Amino acid sequence: MGALPKKRQTNSRQGFRRQHHKIKIPQLKICPQCKQARLSHHACPNCGTYRGRQVIPIRERRAATE
Repeated sequence: MGALPKKRQTNSRQGFRRQHHKIKIPQLKICPQCKQARLSHHACPNCGTYRGRQVIPIRERRAATE
């Protein structure tokens, strides 16, 4: 048989154990090309650049009035 707890753990101790399980806010940076928010160490989804190079081909957006 494996080890079993001798006493019930209190809600306070349980909370201290789980304090690192919270959801973290993603770290956003400003793209130097288009000035839009993007994730760190990721290509910009708006303009497709990463570290000054075009890495994702971005198609021109159509006008909404068509």
